[in-house]
Amino acid sequence: MELTRYTDYSLRILIFLALNPERLVTIDEMAECYRISRHHVAKAVYHMALMRIIRTERGKGGGMRLAVKPDEINIGKLVRRTEPHMNLLECFDVEINTCPLIASCRLKKVLKQAKVAFLEVLDQYTLADMLGDHRRMDALLKRGEISPL
Repeated sequence: MELTRYTDYSLRILIFLALNPERLVTIDEMAECYRISRHHVAKAVYHMALMRIIRTERGKGGGMRLAVKPDEINIGKLVRRTEPHMNLLECFDVEINTCPLIASCRLKKVLKQAKVAFLEVLDQYTLADMLGDHRRMDALLKRGEISPL
């Protein structure tokens, strides 16, 4: 299973904001730190602001910060809200399914159970749990030693 880049970037943005609670952070700053396009950061920020996870302030000196505490942001809930469908196989979507085995195949049921288990694990964690060693993470961000989550 692979999460979309959108979810990946959303999680990275939230981690960055959680590491910098005392100040407003800009889209350009995050894009530069993570070496991802400003457009992708802006899109994720926009949607998380609509979800009221992030609070934005416009104008000179503007930026964003978390709208809620890191321990109130559930990872499982966030993944469900950022992933478009989480269809593991074509047969998960009745609109596009062309598999002739669907009537007797057991694979779909097994993978559905695996997806449920995956999300149940994510439901056990919050953004606060993802922060680890704040100083080390902050140092890595400042040096540009970014690696995927």
